[in-house]
Amino acid sequence: MPPSDHRLPRHALSRLASGGGGADAVRHLAAPQRSKRLLNVVGTMRMAAEVGHPHARAAEHAYDVLAEIEKKSPAAVRGTLAHPAVGAWAALAVRSLEVGDTPDGSGDPARLGAVAAAAALKSGMPCEVQAPVSGGTIMLPSLGRLELGDAQDDGLADLVVRADGRLEAGELCLRPGAGEQRGWRPLRRLETADAGLRVLVDDLDTFRWSDTAEVGGRLLEPELQTWRASLDAAWTMLRAHHWTIAEETQALVTVLTPIKGPAQGMNSASSGDLFGTIGMSTPPDGRWLASTFAHEVQHGKLNAILDLVRLLEPDESDEPNRFYAPWRPDPRPLSGLLQGAYAYLGVSGFWRRQRAHESDLRPHIEFAHWRVATHLVTGTLLDSGLLTTEGERFVGAMRRTLTPWLSEPVPPAALEIARQEAEAHLSTWQAANGSAPVHRL
Repeated sequence: MPPSDHRLPRHALSRLASGGGGADAVRHLAAPQRSKRLLNVVGTMRMAAEVGHPHARAAEHAYDVLAEIEKKSPAAVRGTLAHPAVGAWAALAVRSLEVGDTPDGSGDPARLGAVAAAAALKSGMPCEVQAPVSGGTIMLPSLGRLELGDAQDDGLADLVVRADGRLEAGELCLRPGAGEQRGWRPLRRLETADAGLRVLVDDLDTFRWSDTAEVGGRLLEPELQTWRASLDAAWTMLRAHHWTIAEETQALVTVLTPIKGPAQGMNSASSGDLFGTIGMSTPPDGRWLASTFAHEVQHGKLNAILDLVRLLEPDESDEPNRFYAPWRPDPRPLSGLLQGAYAYLGVSGFWRRQRAHESDLRPHIEFAHWRVATHLVTGTLLDSGLLTTEGERFVGAMRRTLTPWLSEPVPPAALEIARQEAEAHLSTWQAANGSAPVHRL
């Protein structure tokens, strides 16, 4: 399972900097992410041996099993390692092994045994591995959770995968492919009516999200149906009017993870360790979800770009969190400003196109608001003196996309509401945080 060397082609970076890129550019970003995950998996196994971790032998055996499976079923191994929660676990495991294991054992290298078992079940190949038990459960990444019961002590448990698809663990013997059953809670998939977009809903894995305070619980069936209907409506909208976002969503997003939501609307987020995952609360409708894809796919792209290209110099200021962002209530570092600007470049473009297909003012308001806000923030970035040469090119391309949008006509009523919303945000921010330099047109 050798990792590869990767470079982002100039033409792909140029298209990405302008705010788009399409499926081809996303593929250039996804390949290094696969290699990063593989490097962390290999690093986990090797570092566990180097530091004498008590589960090093179990991790090494699991790696050997994965290597054997890959010889006959490379897609099963590739697909399992591509699951975002595997990448998040491997990254934590490497960090933990560098400084000493985490107190709760969450970075246990033996979790590689659960990864191997998942790949074996997908490939139809038998294997025997060990995996850590936590709270009477074992998570098989990308598949589901084994529930061994409270009587099962934490520690390592034997997992046996049979060639006929049976899985044996403790007193359990079941077929994970047969759906939910005693001792087994599967992850569920959502698929659009045209089968153009298929995503896994990961509401079980410990590593499904980066902030445990934000994590939502298992979706009940009625709520899952709401997600399914919203996904279908969002995909129909993207395919009809936002082809580039549709391509990028299809190429990048593999997992949706429930997070806690607000009283109204929805929350969404992305994480650098979880390329391919969007965290979100239950969407109110398809339009909200479509705009969420426009927003979060941008974050996913930029996180992957930053693994390959340095856009910012280190901020040596005594107060790095000092910048005004028109989409946040708190002062932000320049890195946060860059993330937000790139995300709202995508949001502005979404509403710019969508307003041609809606009869209400809201799409015009959103476009008018975010085109100005994002343009102003690109000015802050360009004037900061902290962009690298590549960063100046990147943000300059973003600004060149935004500049002609500023002169596009918008209904006067929408312009006025957008102005009022922007001024109200700035006033509230300044009341809470004091004055800050704000670029104006």
